[in-house]
Amino acid sequence: MSTTTAGIVFLAALVLVLALTHVPLGDYMYRVYTRAEDSRLERGIYRLIGADPKAEQTWGAYARSVLAFSAVSIVFLFVFQLVQGKLPLHLNDPATEMTPALAWNTAVSFVTNTNWQAYSGETTQGHLVQMAGLTVQNFVSAAVGMAVAIAFVRGLVRRSTGDLGNFWVDLVRGSLRILLPLSVIGAIVLIAGGVIQNFALHDQVVDTIAGGQQTLPGGPVASQEVIKELGTNGGGFYNANSSHPYENPTPWTNWVQILLICLIPFALPRTFGRMVDNKKQGLAIVAVMATIATLSVSVLMLVQLQAHGTVPTAVGAATEGVEQRFGVADSAVYAAATTLTSTGAVNSFHDSYTSLGGLITMFNMQLGEVAPGGVGSGLYGMLILAIITVFVAGLMVGRTPEYLGKKITPREIKFAATYFLITPLLVLTGTALAMAMPGQRDGMLNTGPHGLSEVLYAFTSASNNNGSAFAGISVNTEWYNTALGLAMVFGRFLPIILVLALAGSFAAQARTPESAGTLPTHRPQFVGMVTGVTLILVALTFLPMLALGPLAEGIH
Repeated sequence: MSTTTAGIVFLAALVLVLALTHVPLGDYMYRVYTRAEDSRLERGIYRLIGADPKAEQTWGAYARSVLAFSAVSIVFLFVFQLVQGKLPLHLNDPATEMTPALAWNTAVSFVTNTNWQAYSGETTQGHLVQMAGLTVQNFVSAAVGMAVAIAFVRGLVRRSTGDLGNFWVDLVRGSLRILLPLSVIGAIVLIAGGVIQNFALHDQVVDTIAGGQQTLPGGPVASQEVIKELGTNGGGFYNANSSHPYENPTPWTNWVQILLICLIPFALPRTFGRMVDNKKQGLAIVAVMATIATLSVSVLMLVQLQAHGTVPTAVGAATEGVEQRFGVADSAVYAAATTLTSTGAVNSFHDSYTSLGGLITMFNMQLGEVAPGGVGSGLYGMLILAIITVFVAGLMVGRTPEYLGKKITPREIKFAATYFLITPLLVLTGTALAMAMPGQRDGMLNTGPHGLSEVLYAFTSASNNNGSAFAGISVNTEWYNTALGLAMVFGRFLPIILVLALAGSFAAQARTPESAGTLPTHRPQFVGMVTGVTLILVALTFLPMLALGPLAEGIH
């Protein structure tokens, strides 16, 4: 079987399983967030944290709860890392010192679901921090994203009210009823595939290809690996991330990991359709996601498999930076999945991709990671783009636009437009500052267009809460730790505040009856419109910078 054929089979099997799980998983999540009863364990948690599960929250109270929970999480994880040398299961001789700047960057990274890592995990973080700090944040940061998405959908559904639900209930239910059971099943599957799960520090002796032996650190890897992918987090136990054989041993575990990355984001539109009592609306949203994802995967596989140049032409594809256990085609699918979502995990190094291949991974993130996006963030990001599309269509016919029975007035479109502009502002400002400072340009491994791409990729990844990187750039400096940390904070929480404010504005409205002038938002025409608006808006915003980076490199 040729490389191209194997890649197509790999991708077809993935699409089939995602299609089969879309309805049952989406319906299950709908029941989780809409049922009235709480379990005994959940009631115990509410009493412990002092939350009233029956109390509804306005958008402001919901946003304050998100911010308060996240702020406490950042402080806890920051301190946890600084004192880990006095705790059990810590590395005796860490290769990288955990400075306050690095601890801040890491704490912000994992709480914002970015999982950017400016260090090697296996030689910096102890097992206790990995388990009780980073892995816990992998669960709850994903649950926060889902909670905000559900609150936004409630805003579209409810009428003449200021209430969006209860953040603490949504957080606990998402963690205990969705992420935890799926992670247990996924961890068992990964362990069966060879992913390790132990408490060893430095006693994993392996035989090398050359016939020698090498000692590698072990650890509780499978339990972190599964939620890293399922929660679209991306932070790896090892510096090599999902190209490391302890994290991703075989081609079929590679396939499982991509499935985990896409599972919840592609099922949430079904949950949305059930909540608005119109399944066709959910199908329209998932169709936009699938269309953009198909375009991205197809182009990325094409440029990586048909790459031009002396070495790629000789070996048949762009193999530099690719783990041979997976091959170029499957690695391209992984790269597309991890940048189309907010995962950021890597099984190959994007810095070694062709110039156009690297451009596609950046463009995926610059889209806002909406195809299908992160858990929760992908859904509310795509719904914002749908609202912008309806507004644009309304301007064309000269009437007040509406979406799902809610009018899009100047107040709502201001929220939506500001949401869209935040991440480009962070990306372009951060890149410009870094390139204007000679000391920060020194962190680039390469000069010229590729060096610019390294910096642009870093701020694109941080601002969109992705976490992957062009491997050439050195960012463990006080300036980069601070700047990228701020990009992660603003890139996560400013959009969340705007989403909740928009949800509150919609919830306060009464329902507007459909009329002859109402734009149908469940037909193929609307799917094409949303897809076009998404691609055009991002292209217009980032094309000048992309032209100076990967496009210039490709022409050179």
